[in-house]
Amino acid sequence: MPKITVLPHAEICPEGKVIENVPTDVSVCQILLDNGIPMEHACEMVCACTTCHIIVKEGFDSLDEASEDEEDMLDKAWGLTFESRLSCQSYVRDEDLVIEIPKYTINHAKENH
Repeated sequence: MPKITVLPHAEICPEGKVIENVPTDVSVCQILLDNGIPMEHACEMVCACTTCHIIVKEGFDSLDEASEDEEDMLDKAWGLTFESRLSCQSYVRDEDLVIEIPKYTINHAKENH
C-alpha cells in the first residue's frame, strides 16, 4: 500500500507527517482528515473552491488527470504551480505521494470542520 508524506506546514502540520498504508481510490483530502490533519475543505470536497489545494512534489504522474472543472478552480488558487491539484479531486493510486500544503488559501476566514 502506498504512503503519503506531508511536508511541514507551520499551522496545519508543523512537524510534517508520514501516513503509511494508505487505501487506494480515496481522496488525498479525506486521507489527511482521517489522519488528524485539519485540511481546509470549504466546499465539502465537491470541487467548488480551492481551499484544499496541494502541491504534489512526488508521485504527481500516478494521479488521474485533472478534470476541466478542477483546472478551472485551480486557476483561482494561491501559489499555483504545475504540480498543483485539489486534494479532494486527487485519488491515491499505487505510488507514494509527497505533498506540500501551500501557506495560504484564498479564504479570508478558515472553516472549522
